[in-house]
Amino acid sequence: MPQIYSPNPVPRAAVIGAGALVLVTLLWVGATRLGGEPAAEALAAPVAERALRFEDQADGGVAVRDADNGRLIAELEPATNHFVRALMRGLVRERLRQGKGDEVPFQLSRRVDGRLTLIDPTTGRTADLGAFGTSNAAVFSAFLEGVAQPPIQNAAVQINHGSKP
Repeated sequence: MPQIYSPNPVPRAAVIGAGALVLVTLLWVGATRLGGEPAAEALAAPVAERALRFEDQADGGVAVRDADNGRLIAELEPATNHFVRALMRGLVRERLRQGKGDEVPFQLSRRVDGRLTLIDPTTGRTADLGAFGTSNAAVFSAFLEGVAQPPIQNAAVQINHGSKP
């Protein structure tokens, strides 16, 4: 007995559905990209801050300086600290892409909620350093050593140890 074969083994409705899904996805991605950056998440108040400059050295090292007084904070040896180098390379590339220079230092902050952020005030880019792992964040955290950290003024996190208000 002869078998009848359909020239198209995939049902027409499935092909139309898949095509519609692809089209909707492309439209959604396009609208998101054309709509600009998503609204930035509000950052908690800083408890410690330092303005930093990163300077390439002739030997391939990187000098990290306090932008306020020029004091050397750290010297990153050549072929080390790949995370710091990659992050800074990306931030500097964005500055160059926007036609901006290195006049404004980067802002490193430890926040009330414990987050560590590096902000480029020139481009508005913010890197949440904790998102890259504790060992990578620890390198930047060391750049804050010696910076005074004022007591937290948020009453919601203060603890009353037996005394009555």
